[in-house]
This record gives sequence, C-alpha cells and structure tokens, in this order.
Amino acid sequence: MDQLGDLDIFARVVATKGMSSAGRELGFSAAVVSKRIRRLEERLGVRLLQRTTRQISLTEAGQGFYERVVSILASIEEAEAWVARGSSVARGVLRVSAPTSFGRLHIAPHLKAFLDRYTAVTVDLDLSDSFVDVVGEGFDVAIRIADLADSSLVAKRLAPNNRVLCATPAYLARHGEPQSLADLARHTLLVHNADHWRLSGPDGPVTVPISAPLRTNSSEVVREAVLAGIGIALRSTWDIGPELQAGQLQTVLPDYGGSHRVAVYAVYPSRRHLEQKVRAFIDYLGELYAPTPYWDQGLAR
Repeated sequence: MDQLGDLDIFARVVATKGMSSAGRELGFSAAVVSKRIRRLEERLGVRLLQRTTRQISLTEAGQGFYERVVSILASIEEAEAWVARGSSVARGVLRVSAPTSFGRLHIAPHLKAFLDRYTAVTVDLDLSDSFVDVVGEGFDVAIRIADLADSSLVAKRLAPNNRVLCATPAYLARHGEPQSLADLARHTLLVHNADHWRLSGPDGPVTVPISAPLRTNSSEVVREAVLAGIGIALRSTWDIGPELQAGQLQTVLPDYGGSHRVAVYAVYPSRRHLEQKVRAFIDYLGELYAPTPYWDQGLAR
C-alpha cells in the first residue's frame, strides 16, 4: 500500500509540475515528496523525472510510466466508487437464523414483501430452536427471543415478547381456575426444556418450580398440548394470539407473566461495516413489528 502511495505522489508531481505544489496538495513537505520520488526511482531502477532549478520534466521512461500510473489510479478510483455505490444497495445472499415457530409464523409470511422490495437480495433462512454460533456458522443475522443483557453480540430490540399463562376453557372447567401462584401446584403445568417458570408479578420476579407429567424439547409440542386441554402453559402472545382472541385459550392469573427482560432481538456480529442487506432486513422487521406488534393488537392487556 505504501508503493501505491508513491505512485499517487509521482502522478501529483507530474500533474502540478513541481515538488512543492504536489506536497501542498498532499499535505507533505517538498523534501518528503522528493524523497518518495527518489525511492520510487531506486525501486524501479530508472530515472522518471529530469529536475532543474526551474522545472521538472518527464524522461522517456517516465512518460510511459506516467501514462500507466494514471490508468491504474483511475481504475482504483472507479473501483472505490463502485464499492461505495454497492454498499448503499442491499444485495447478495442474506443468511438468517430464527426460532422455528417464530420464523414460520412471523418471518416466512413476510419474506415476499421483503424480496419484492430488495430484488438483489437472496434470503437463506435457517430455522432452529438452538442458539447458533452467529460468527462461527456464518450467519449475517439471528433472530433471538431471550434476555440478551449480557450478550457479546450487537443486539437490536425488534419487539416485546409478552408471555401469558393460559389454558383451554374446558381444562379450567374440569380442574378449576387457579386464584394464586400456590394453586398452580395442583395443576398440570406444561414446559419446554425447563423445570421452573420465571414470572414477573405485582411484587417483582418470582420463580415457580414445576413437576410435570409431560417433558419435551419442542415448544410446538407444548403449544399443541395446551390447545388439547392437557394443562396450563406459559406462551408468547405472538404464538397464541389468534387462539386467545377466538376464545380457544384464556389467560390464567393475568397479573403474572413472563419476564419483561425477554424480547425479540436481531443480533449480528458488529456495528462496523454493517452490510446494507443486513441493515435493510433488520429495519424491515423493526417497521413490521413496531413498538406494539400486530400480534398483540386486539388482545386485552
């Protein structure tokens, strides 16, 4: 890269017809410019400039070299302009990781509108309930529903994740509706990869231990189980909003819900040199979900 700098200095000297004038343009002293020209000539093993006390002129070798240097520098300038133009346009393959259910319900249905808007982008969507290694596995962005207060990645909050205790009316008719947290001990509680619930209530955070007849590593199995009337579950409103509105499910102990620290985030490795395709996708989801997501609209608070 220092050699490229020597070429730029040489071209400026020729264009301005002097060491001092080239130095003023570049922010160097005439002595520094002269030293860099001598170093270039020594490296090439040829004299490029004829120097007199009154003027500078090109040698025959210098003339041919100058013509080629000008072409090289123009190509570099054009390449930099091309990159600058490209960086302002969303393009290329966008690798996205997202939770299975959320991706199916709230990303996949909106991809057509995104792809119609950004026609130079191709989306590679990977759905998994595991926390992938964003950097190690080469993802551009991951959608996570979690408490990311201690995340080492850059995280942008896209939407709240409101979670409620719920059950079917038929289940509650058979077993009675709990009136306190202590009443939950007499009910079937449905969980996904946990032996407790961390809830937020009127007096702050509270932990509810769970001993359940059904254990699963699938959040979707818990969803089907609560809809089948097996027990009470803690579910996100983005997952069961339509069932709550239709009366297939009803909230239980409405003063309690999931931790408010858990939210829907977009995470990515670094703010520096964020590609436009990533920025466009994150902004698109942020606009789509908004502070009050569409899945929460119409639900009783």
